[in-house]
Amino acid sequence: MSLKIVVTRRIPDPGLRILRDSGASVLILQNNPRAPVDRAALMSAVADADVLVALLTERIDDALLARAKRLRGVANFAVGYNNIDVDAATRLGIPVANTPGVLTETTADLTWALLLAIARRIPEAHNYMVRGEYQMWGPELFLGEDVGRGPDGEHRTLGIIGFGRIGQAVARRARGFDMRVVAFDPNMRDAIAASHDAEWSEFDDLLRQSDFVSLHALLTDETRHLIGERELRLMKQRAYLINVARGEMIDERVLVRALQEDWIAGAALDVYEREPAMAQGLAECRNAVFVPHIGSATHSTRNRMATMAATNAVAHLNVQQAPNPVNHAVYDSAAYRERIGRLAV
Repeated sequence: MSLKIVVTRRIPDPGLRILRDSGASVLILQNNPRAPVDRAALMSAVADADVLVALLTERIDDALLARAKRLRGVANFAVGYNNIDVDAATRLGIPVANTPGVLTETTADLTWALLLAIARRIPEAHNYMVRGEYQMWGPELFLGEDVGRGPDGEHRTLGIIGFGRIGQAVARRARGFDMRVVAFDPNMRDAIAASHDAEWSEFDDLLRQSDFVSLHALLTDETRHLIGERELRLMKQRAYLINVARGEMIDERVLVRALQEDWIAGAALDVYEREPAMAQGLAECRNAVFVPHIGSATHSTRNRMATMAATNAVAHLNVQQAPNPVNHAVYDSAAYRERIGRLAV
């Protein structure tokens, strides 16, 4: 019986070449980049799949994993893996791998693009030009906020929530703007204390003092709706909120109210609570900037993600430890040994 790799949605060609060179058959369930994967088709395809390559857009849950009797591993085309029930995979003896590190700098760049865009009202000004409304320069045309020290000479404060790879890369970039950087991450307190780019701040203090609040934490039960009414009301009225992490960290319905009622100056979002949908009224908020989950969207980064995901997938296929497992302990588990032993029969 030939080996089979199921790819939920098409990934960049460098990754597909690696998968096809493995000698296994490769089934791509969805080639249309704008269309979702049919759940029934996915459930059917995994029944005889040896490896599954998944994107964040697909829910890889207990029910699906239990159906995949031949599955040797899951390779996620993403750094995050909250689309996968990793606990269920571990219990079933299925390794899960991701693509860490590769998108750090690219996502940090987008964070700064969003920060500058919302502070200086660039999308509004662009649309104003495109609509042909620019008739004469004036001293109050599209007034924004300074990111650097500006003519008043005061340091602006950037608050970073989540000080992992991306949070640290965002902090490094703040040097060029001569900003004061404060950070909160209960798992990285020592790293923040040792950093030359940020100083530790308690969560509420960070919200109160920051001119810009940027989210870079992992999505967990503790960080879901991390930013709600209480937190938005703690922020300065002239502060901005930026999110390139996970949309579920913000209660979007409350954010709409905050933007409409000027609790804060604005928000810039790359991710959404019920992606791809936006909360009712959010799109009409003029003091916000929206982009469609493009944090890692450069040619080189997406190609590298594809090759990493494919390399993880081929390792699964060959019953080898993947280069980037997220459930390392599974390889030493009885469930894994039983699964691999059953596949060898």
